[in-house]
Amino acid sequence: MSLKDRLKLGLFFLCALAVFFLLQAGYGALSTLSRLELVEAQRDQWQQPAAVLNELQLDSRSIVADIGCGSGYFTVRISPQVSSGKVLAEDIRRLPLVFLWIRAFQKGRRNITVVLGTPDDPHLPEVRVDAVLIANTYHEFTSSGPVLKRVLRSLAPGGRLVIVDRWPRVAQTDSAQAETEHEIAPDRVANDLRDSGFEIIKRRDDFIPSDPGQEKWWLIVAGKA
Repeated sequence: MSLKDRLKLGLFFLCALAVFFLLQAGYGALSTLSRLELVEAQRDQWQQPAAVLNELQLDSRSIVADIGCGSGYFTVRISPQVSSGKVLAEDIRRLPLVFLWIRAFQKGRRNITVVLGTPDDPHLPEVRVDAVLIANTYHEFTSSGPVLKRVLRSLAPGGRLVIVDRWPRVAQTDSAQAETEHEIAPDRVANDLRDSGFEIIKRRDDFIPSDPGQEKWWLIVAGKA
């Protein structure tokens, strides 16, 4: 076999490998998206998304930020409610944002903009956001103060911040010792909000009495003081 033929054969195998890996990646992405839809359908049964969205007080032109959006559970549910507005879907992880971008494209949700933030800055626009949602994310913050200050600067007059998270399993207490890395007490968050210049509009400590893991969830609504 000549050198030219060997090069052609090698190029053919490289192309075949590239196609194989692309097909594998595509199949994996489709499988993940299908699982997401299934998990979210189950989550609809207990997460009370309609009640959460109601607290945001949206209209069709609202600009909403979903901080810590993940793969977009709340983002894709907010999008139809702000048909002439925008949803800023922020996360500090790239992969969930990629899946959210694909989902938004598939569903034709042109008003969703993905935003890659940093641990202390969600990169929101100044004084333009009508509502901000932080769902199942606050407990992940390593620097809640800078994040809340940025949210405060971004909120338009009359804007609302809605935070939803889980009670500590040990006891309903604001003791940091009773918390794990995946939960946080509402008293602690309420204090953070006041320290950052917010006022508490509403607080529901029993927002979700029990999820499938027998965990309780609370909800806090805040605005500019």
